[in-house]
Amino acid sequence: MSTTYDSSSPGSAEGLELFTPAEAADKLKVPESWLRKKATARQVPCTFIGKHLRFSSEDLAEIIRDGHRDPVTGPSAPTRRRTE
Repeated sequence: MSTTYDSSSPGSAEGLELFTPAEAADKLKVPESWLRKKATARQVPCTFIGKHLRFSSEDLAEIIRDGHRDPVTGPSAPTRRRTE
């Protein structure tokens, strides 16, 4: 169950939606254990509220952007010849 915070006070996280590790992993289609390990090692953006790990929509978008890889183009690897 995600939580949306909507406060009109100055400096608040207006409209910020936070996800539990299970919810975030489900959205990213990755194992929760992978996501927790990366967050603990500070290899992906995340938020700790006390001891509780949470991910914002922006965190998930950044994880996706950082994981993007362009296709490899150019000459292919040389083919091995069979020796008999």
